[in-house]
Amino acid sequence: MTESNSALPPVRIEYRTVHGYRRAFRIAGSGPAILLLHGIGDNSSTWDPVIARLARTHTVIAPDLLGHGLSDKPRADYSVAAFANGMRDLLVVLGIPKVTVVGHSLGGGVAMQFCYQFPRFAERLVLVAAGGVTREVNPALRLATLPGAPALLQTLRVPGVLPALRALSGTLSTMESAPGLPARLSPKQLMTDHEDLLRVLSDLAQPGSQAAFVRTLRAVVDWRGQSITMVDRAHLTQWLPMLIVWGSKDTVIPVHHAQIAGAAIPHAQVEIYSGAGHFPFHDDPDRFVDDVLTFIASTDPVDFDPVSWRELMCAGRRLDDIVGDDQLIEEVLEAMEDERSVS
Repeated sequence: MTESNSALPPVRIEYRTVHGYRRAFRIAGSGPAILLLHGIGDNSSTWDPVIARLARTHTVIAPDLLGHGLSDKPRADYSVAAFANGMRDLLVVLGIPKVTVVGHSLGGGVAMQFCYQFPRFAERLVLVAAGGVTREVNPALRLATLPGAPALLQTLRVPGVLPALRALSGTLSTMESAPGLPARLSPKQLMTDHEDLLRVLSDLAQPGSQAAFVRTLRAVVDWRGQSITMVDRAHLTQWLPMLIVWGSKDTVIPVHHAQIAGAAIPHAQVEIYSGAGHFPFHDDPDRFVDDVLTFIASTDPVDFDPVSWRELMCAGRRLDDIVGDDQLIEEVLEAMEDERSVS
């Protein structure tokens, strides 16, 4: 980007109480609204590399989802649908009627759900390494849903545990090979996202965060993998401008999910960031800002039409709308027919 940092608008942290729970959010800029939704265990600070630059021309709101960051962490509903409800309610309180929604990881699933539940609010959709395509997910997240996982997470509070994990991950991230591992699965490649994942683990050491994390995780993942899907409702995005962004070395949700999502949603623009991990907006923030702003400038916001919406709902998914080779089409069909819940 050519503009100096001095031209960046200030980013404020504000709070609103909605339904008795305090919700924190970062906000900056003015103009058409962009809503940034973070992933599981994360918080709105994850958007720090891009939020101010997006706010040069837009009002940008980046909430801490309930149970995350500086927002309250009650014993509450942490389903994808509940998060979408919370975003709608926050926008109503802030007086913002329309947004371009950008969702990362879990936040991508929430963003997709938001556009399905509240189409009147959604102008465009950007999915960034989004959950909810197929069951595939990092095995560590599957293990974290098992009964003994909460006790294991408690060890993060033990002095010295987090520094030891940082030291171990730093060592592994420099190793080009290891006995018993194929070259394509070297420790260095497997540790692409280690810095961001350690940052998330550090947040889980805070009081109240672990219980909310486990409840959230168990709402979307079980021992078999991701337990909810968005693919079955992909046809409802027919008139919704969509951008899909993924890192080629994502160690949390495989980059192949970008191709599957693009096959199920043919009108979506798919951008793969070579060498980037699960947080492509950290690995290449300049490109991310440019891609999002170009996407917004080059597309017209969808104007909600209840008649057209009803037609899409009644027609249901059409198999001939799926694009790609035979294998890719088969993967989309398998994702649609998988016995996973929908929100």
